Amino acid sequence: MKQRLELTWVGKGQEDILEPRILIENPEYSYGDPDTGNLLIHGDNLLALKSLVASGYAGKVKCIYIDPPYNTGSAFEHYDDNLEHSIWLSLMKQRLELLKELLGEDGVLCCHIDDSEGHYLKVLLDEVFNRENYLTTFYVRVRYADKTLKQDMDYHKEVEYIHVFQKTNKVSPNKPVKPYEYQAFNRYFIEGEISRTMQLGGKTVEVFERGQWNVEVREGSAEGRKEIWASGTILDGNSSGRFFRDYLTGRYTEDGYGTLYKVYGIGDDQFEYRYFTGPNRVGAEKGKYYQGVPKDKLLENENRVSYAPISNFYDLAGAFGNCRNEGGVDFRSGKKPEILISTLLGYFSSPGDLVLDSFLGSGTTAAVAHKMGRRYIGIELGDHAYTHCVPRLQKVIDGTDKGGITASAGWQGGGGYRFYVLAPTLLNEDEHGVMIISPDYNAEMLAAAMALHEGFRYAPDAEVFWKQGHSSESDYIYTTTRHLTMETLEYIDSLLGEGETLLVCCTSHTTGLSNHFPRITVKRIPRMLLGRCAFDPEKSYDLNIITLPEVESQDDCDDEE
Repeated sequence: MKQRLELTWVGKGQEDILEPRILIENPEYSYGDPDTGNLLIHGDNLLALKSLVASGYAGKVKCIYIDPPYNTGSAFEHYDDNLEHSIWLSLMKQRLELLKELLGEDGVLCCHIDDSEGHYLKVLLDEVFNRENYLTTFYVRVRYADKTLKQDMDYHKEVEYIHVFQKTNKVSPNKPVKPYEYQAFNRYFIEGEISRTMQLGGKTVEVFERGQWNVEVREGSAEGRKEIWASGTILDGNSSGRFFRDYLTGRYTEDGYGTLYKVYGIGDDQFEYRYFTGPNRVGAEKGKYYQGVPKDKLLENENRVSYAPISNFYDLAGAFGNCRNEGGVDFRSGKKPEILISTLLGYFSSPGDLVLDSFLGSGTTAAVAHKMGRRYIGIELGDHAYTHCVPRLQKVIDGTDKGGITASAGWQGGGGYRFYVLAPTLLNEDEHGVMIISPDYNAEMLAAAMALHEGFRYAPDAEVFWKQGHSSESDYIYTTTRHLTMETLEYIDSLLGEGETLLVCCTSHTTGLSNHFPRITVKRIPRMLLGRCAFDPEKSYDLNIITLPEVESQDDCDDEE
């Protein structure tokens, strides 16, 4: 196996296998149209990302923007940034791997960071996404030199980074549009009587001697031609230069000075011919050719536009300094201006695409995505999911948020989102150290959780009680806390259609049931889940922890009895 370049640190490879948890809607905080597909999630973003992957969002996200704590050693009001390098890298690696799963084949990740961990993060991203999928790094000026955070600092931080990676090579960014410049295409030819016609290099050439033609210089347009000297590298660099080199160089000795050649079947413009001229006076040797606007520039856009490369430097110090009250919420030292997020979403997404931010903070990414017509998922652990994100997005939906990009986006209100919280851990230890189903789970929650764990889509059938979810059109799952008997399975088996199969998850059952029903698999909760992942209600995976988690290796248990 070919060895790959990678970053190593203490604890790498010892991460927990995460528990996929169900998402529970809190309708008190959901707002507006519930069917927009927009989600706000309150909870640890690592567990939430795992749940999104397990819930069918893998491969569905077009653009991800994350702004993780920078590990600078200075505590923010809402984030504790003082983490060990190894802890920070371990937690970021787990998140990046899940984020990659969520991205579509044409998806892009934008990761905002400063130089405290930025270079380590770049190497980690190379490892997770593969180095060939690195697109660029945006350098963003976030403050002016005279706006120092600490006067006693030896080095002032004016610039932060945004590392941009694609999932595959299928990304086609929305490059900046600029009007195509026609000023140079300002030569217009007026033909008189043709002197003669000849063949040169397999092409028909009409010859106009001095006095039989004229060229006017007027305002450039799509009908004009650009004057180009046929000399230097041009003589080898394109078909017109080579034609002049091979067939027109020195012809002034035969055709005279000031001759115009109309050559058919050459060039990439809209015309069927291209004009060439030889030297115009005694002692001169160089000539010229006249090129029309290239076809691709004419056909690219009816409004005559071209596309510029995407810049990798943005001076947004003013916007960072003035964004404190955008959205009507204050998020000191951690807030990003809407113009930054709108720039990124403009490059890497289009209206209707799904955008994700798993460090939502004050809700900027969700607010901008909403105004720009993108669908979004925002994840935030802190209480400001309620105190900042919810009221901010309510204002966006109501049309009362007049700041940020509202005017430039033409936003007037509408839409909505659903608000979700992460369910607690599914299994807990009782007073005897035995793993049991958490008492916080009712029957519906348990059924949804088992579907998530087993890779089924939870979708209860209103008429058939045992069809609680499916992994295909003929494969179903049924979860029950009642003791499962032979009679119950006989009844269900009689209802299974041709080619249909069923997984039954139960807390207890009569011995040997599966041997009698080849189309039905029986597994017992919680035994079927032990060893699969970490179940610990006290476990924290957020970026505020200060010790590395201890992971005990566990052998997987049999899924059946």
